[in-house]
Amino acid sequence: MRSRMHPRYYLSPEIFSREQEKIFRKVWLFAGLKTLLTENNNFVTRKIAGIPVVIQNFNGQLRAFENVCLHRSAPLQTAPIGRRPLVCPYHAWSYDQDGAIKNIPECRALYRISRAEQQKLRLREFALHAIGNVLFVNLDSNPMPIEEQFPAHFISMLESSSNLYDGEVMVTTWHCKFNWKLAYENLRDGNHPRFVHPKSLAREFDFIPYVDTELAAEGLRPLADTSPTGLRAEMRRFSSASADAPITEPKRMPFHDMVERWGEQDAYFNWLAFPNMHIACPNGGYSFTLEHHIPVAPDRTDLEIYWFTTRKKKPYAFSSWNLLTHMHGSRLVTGEDVEIMEQVQSALHMDAPMPTQGVYEFTNRLVERWYATLMETEHGI
Repeated sequence: MRSRMHPRYYLSPEIFSREQEKIFRKVWLFAGLKTLLTENNNFVTRKIAGIPVVIQNFNGQLRAFENVCLHRSAPLQTAPIGRRPLVCPYHAWSYDQDGAIKNIPECRALYRISRAEQQKLRLREFALHAIGNVLFVNLDSNPMPIEEQFPAHFISMLESSSNLYDGEVMVTTWHCKFNWKLAYENLRDGNHPRFVHPKSLAREFDFIPYVDTELAAEGLRPLADTSPTGLRAEMRRFSSASADAPITEPKRMPFHDMVERWGEQDAYFNWLAFPNMHIACPNGGYSFTLEHHIPVAPDRTDLEIYWFTTRKKKPYAFSSWNLLTHMHGSRLVTGEDVEIMEQVQSALHMDAPMPTQGVYEFTNRLVERWYATLMETEHGI
């Protein structure tokens, strides 16, 4: 079966801009963890679809604003994470929980902006939604209900698991030389671990590729409903939460006794949140790895990785060391994936052959059908 994914989808600046417009500025995107925003004036900053965003705690209320001062367009918060009021470091304009101007130093003498004019000025606010402890932002002025993007089972599993996330988090960023879509094609490919990870992931888990002949046949047909409602319903199929592989010989680690376990199933759990978030729980409910693939350019992706355990029963001395061990332990698997995806990207050119796919790649084919419809037509979500 021939893929629908033309090489230009991974190489073209025009396609990249179209993705930003038709996907990333329309859907709910991972924006941070509530566990990092528990105190007044805590904040996190991100760039979402090219737009700088700050999420800030205002006396227990979380709000998401464009991270740009209304005076000279300087960032209001400059660190990735921190705790300080929403005050511009350039000229000290400050803002309240509604994005309104709270104070302009020496306004009467230097600016002469009347109070009536000040009241008309507001930071652009974005829709913010929490599923458990996972925060999502939507940049659209009329955002779709989050239930139209994610299926109920996904929301339920993400909520129940993330409610147990601990507040101690370790984060790193990989600057990768591949298109963001390759990451999720790879994550949906249950056949790659035994070849790409033979001495790491495949040694511990038996990932068995699944074949659904009905869905494979469906992927050959064009989309029946290309209305916004139909395209959203189709997109909802692309996010999933499941136990992907059993843990036949569970390993007992010292930190397991220090945290509250999520669930009781000895399995490797995966959450795929379309378009660009992945969460893995490799040890049956004791710790999690969250991956966020941020499109930077057609051939560049920033991979943010968060490590955290479930909630501590009480503080323990080796908790930071434990997260550092998780980080170094996962570096091998991450590096193997990054290497193969960068190799794929490096081989692409505008006249490269279209991929030939197998029946087991039915999920990727369904995503491709939806994606190509958005890229090649004026239909939208």
